[in-house]
Amino acid sequence: MTSDNGAAGETSTLVLTNARIVLADEIVHGTVTVKGGSVVSIDAGLTAAGAIDLGGDYLVPGLVDIHTDHFEKHVYPRAHVRWDFMRAALAHDAQIIGGGVTTVFDSLCVGATTDNPERAQILAPMIDALERAQAGGMLRSEHLIHLRCEITDPETPALMQANIDRPIVKVISVMEHLPGIRQSRDVDAYVSRASKSTGESHAIVREKIKLLVAEKSHIGETVRPKVVELARSRGLPLLSHDDTDIEHVDLAADEGVAISEFPCTMEAAREARARAMLIVAGAPNILRGGSQSGNIAVRDLLNEKLVDILASDYVPRSLLDAAFMIAADPALDYDLPAALRMVTKTPAEAAGLGDRGEIAKGKRADLLHVGLHDGHPFLKAVWRQGMRVA
Repeated sequence: MTSDNGAAGETSTLVLTNARIVLADEIVHGTVTVKGGSVVSIDAGLTAAGAIDLGGDYLVPGLVDIHTDHFEKHVYPRAHVRWDFMRAALAHDAQIIGGGVTTVFDSLCVGATTDNPERAQILAPMIDALERAQAGGMLRSEHLIHLRCEITDPETPALMQANIDRPIVKVISVMEHLPGIRQSRDVDAYVSRASKSTGESHAIVREKIKLLVAEKSHIGETVRPKVVELARSRGLPLLSHDDTDIEHVDLAADEGVAISEFPCTMEAAREARARAMLIVAGAPNILRGGSQSGNIAVRDLLNEKLVDILASDYVPRSLLDAAFMIAADPALDYDLPAALRMVTKTPAEAAGLGDRGEIAKGKRADLLHVGLHDGHPFLKAVWRQGMRVA
């Protein structure tokens, strides 16, 4: 490939100059040179001959999203319409790369709290589609799998066992979505949301919740240890989802879980920090100004330095917006390198991907050319391993 489209092949060289280069700890105005898919030099000052002039815009690392549920939304673009898996994967990838995410962990549900056979039916085909598309060079972001394991489903261990050894699977999380526990501890709020969604009365929803909890609440006692053991036996990073009480955090820490994902309360986040766990928060939360489930606001966690990683959760573009918003907020003590670390370097390292996540010599040349207008960052170009992909 030639530099005409900003791509760098195995032997060609890509030079990006006149850029505000966001490094892990500082911003340098200068030039980045890429060869063989990796950064070979970072220099202050400008290079003219053969270089691509970024016009003083930002050059930032490609984003790393450790948790997005977005693929399934393309498999089911309407509640009762199942789309072709390959076409859904391609549509999903377009939105992922469009948000500046060059490495994405597609978070696929393993098991379900409610009776939902579709969850089990679509799991393997979704992974199949990603593997085939990636092998065929059809995807612009690198897609990896984050298995989200619902411990209230007795089928979860078998589903997990059937898929965990696929090379694309890199991260495991344990989750529990019974109303009244963890994310949905506020039952009244849950009832209100469910009633609006289904059109059923509050009384009917409450009765269904009562039956669901009675049927499912004991299952996790046997399923969770199996999920944890499977993850640990493969040496995969393990996350605990929606920790709400101190006991949730302590259980996870005692199991060897190193990452608390989306803690729902301040006390849970503080306990996670006390137990030396990394903390993942949702980028949409900071952009919305609060949780869509009525839980802790990420801004409050940021004020106490209780966020290490931001994940897009359900809006792929939210990572880029959140990082720039946090850095621009004078009430929050984060410069742009610190804010971007939460969506690049730290999630990459947490997932065991030490080859990416920062602009540094020898690291993968996953790079974003980012303009800024009226406080809004926008993508002008994306390179993955030195090749122009957007």
